[in-house]
Amino acid sequence: MKSATILIFSIFFCGSIVFGQFAIGHTTLTFNDPARTGGFGTGGGAGRQIQTEIYYPATSAGDNTPVANGNFPIIVFGHGFAMSWDAYQNIWEHYAPKGYILAFPRTEGNLFPAPSHQDFGLDLKIVGDKLVALNSATTSLFFQKILSNVGIIGHSMGGGASILAASGNSSIRTVIGLAPAETNPSAITAGSGVTVPALIFSGSQDGVTPPADHHLPIFNNLSSGCKTFASITGGAHCYFANSNFNCDFGEATSSTGISISRSQQHQRTFSLLDPWLSFMLKDSCDSYATFMNRLDDAPAQLVVNSTCSINPIPNIQFSNGTLTASVSGFQYQWSLNGQNIAGAINQDYQPTSSGQYVVEVIFYNGCSEVSAPFDLNGLEVQVTENNKLSLFPNPVNEIIFIDNLPNDTPILIYANDGLVCFSGLYENGIDVSNLVPGIYILEVDKRHFKFIKH
Repeated sequence: MKSATILIFSIFFCGSIVFGQFAIGHTTLTFNDPARTGGFGTGGGAGRQIQTEIYYPATSAGDNTPVANGNFPIIVFGHGFAMSWDAYQNIWEHYAPKGYILAFPRTEGNLFPAPSHQDFGLDLKIVGDKLVALNSATTSLFFQKILSNVGIIGHSMGGGASILAASGNSSIRTVIGLAPAETNPSAITAGSGVTVPALIFSGSQDGVTPPADHHLPIFNNLSSGCKTFASITGGAHCYFANSNFNCDFGEATSSTGISISRSQQHQRTFSLLDPWLSFMLKDSCDSYATFMNRLDDAPAQLVVNSTCSINPIPNIQFSNGTLTASVSGFQYQWSLNGQNIAGAINQDYQPTSSGQYVVEVIFYNGCSEVSAPFDLNGLEVQVTENNKLSLFPNPVNEIIFIDNLPNDTPILIYANDGLVCFSGLYENGIDVSNLVPGIYILEVDKRHFKFIKH
């Protein structure tokens, strides 16, 4: 994977659509925001009404059927301008069977007056928060069924509003834009406040929200440490959804050169979105590897720009009495002879006994890699850089000195293979001119120093 570079590949991966195991249930809930007014729907309580259509993994298909056994993450979905939630049947029919709860707020669907992008962004955030809270509501259909991992997806206007919802919002796991549109207030500007992992899809032939004016500026301004831009060659603006009169009419007057079908655009989107959501919302590290591999093997139909990267496998290095993991991570765990060492959770570890050491490095994305075993013998364990005494010069040619060490102190010098090559008393230095060049260990008062003989 080449970070932050555009990759075009000539093969196509198949088998990206995997049929789910759950039936699709549906319910309608109206949430409220007491701090605002308006919205769509009734019965949510005082303040702004946010009627939301919810599709979920169920024991049987239908309205208000029981939620399937398990705990499921949440996807909040923002619709496009002048589009309603039912244009995205392709989304809920694909992801509810895979074990996701999908929420489609119906607010800001009007043509006149013009929709409020800011209110829509707030609605997307609030619906996610309100749904998570239902996990503790004993009277709710979703009582003890919700995994509090939330992702926000939006198309067109909803894609821009999703960026507004994600800006400064650390309670979500990821944000995904499907042809996201610039909004008022600006989604491009708000992108700098987005730090969660982000995935932006674009159709190369989108004339409704031209990528150079909308999708790319939003992507480029995101502060996410892991962000990916996927341009679908020949793709359209409206093809992320099912056929919708308002969207299709607008596209017919603005987009040219569309060269793929709607179903092909769905498939190419799901090929990356499936493993992304599985990792981000279900913590599947295998899915992250699948996503990264698909970026590497992206077909000619996808042009990919990504700052995400494969986690490197650590090596263990030993120097001056310290073991060090060769790569940086979020967290570490050292083990000795197959047992975790309590408190050994830093990149460096000073061993106190010989044996076989392993380090597990946990990365920012929650996945981990484990080093190969490193065998440490008893002599190496005792070596430290100075043990509060100063050995100099190091490297040395003739005489080596130890600061503050009294004369007549017994000295031993070992070759690196453990053989004793000097035994005597310290007398204002030690003559090592007769030693062959190499690495040696000097022992004094049961303390050990490593030095190099030139």
